[in-house]
Amino acid sequence: MKPPPRAGQLGLIACLGCGLVCAHVPRVSGCAQCPRCERALHRRLPDSIARAWAFLIAAVICYIPANVLPVMHTSLLGRGSDSTILHGIVEFWKAGSWGIAFVIFAASVAVPCTKFLVLGLLLATTRRRSRWAMRERARLYRLVELVGYWSMLDVMVVAFVCALVRFHALSDSEPCIGILFFGLVVIFTMLCAINFDPRLIWDAEEA
Repeated sequence: MKPPPRAGQLGLIACLGCGLVCAHVPRVSGCAQCPRCERALHRRLPDSIARAWAFLIAAVICYIPANVLPVMHTSLLGRGSDSTILHGIVEFWKAGSWGIAFVIFAASVAVPCTKFLVLGLLLATTRRRSRWAMRERARLYRLVELVGYWSMLDVMVVAFVCALVRFHALSDSEPCIGILFFGLVVIFTMLCAINFDPRLIWDAEEA
């Protein structure tokens, strides 16, 4: 069975801003623009893989201080202590707050590491123009996009715990610099997913 023609073969290009499919692309100042929203049109995102790799490497680098540096400082009766992400998971588990410990572990350890592996796999295989499991890789990309909306759960948990501790008269809690690096990890992984063009996966069919 002959495969259906691709948009490029028909001379069509879709706008990523408004979704308009253009057959004859007008050019303004040498740049193709959408006639409806005037956004620049590209058949593929320029330097998609290079930009995505840059954001992924930056996320991995920031993930190290996010786990090493303290994310929260708690003081009780004048005695203060700093807690890292892993220390917080252990403390919540020992205190019987298994649900909170599981949420923090999933949001701060399992999800980021899985996203690193999945994004690295997508970038490496797409760079090689591999035809291996293209449909499954496209689904993995959509899953990474979906999970990205919940990546700030760990930051929200720290903010929630700080708010609860402040209700006590003799105790105080405040976030530390580690949570800043974790926030950067979330932002960089989201930027990596945004800059990766999943249409490049299917370009391997033309090879």
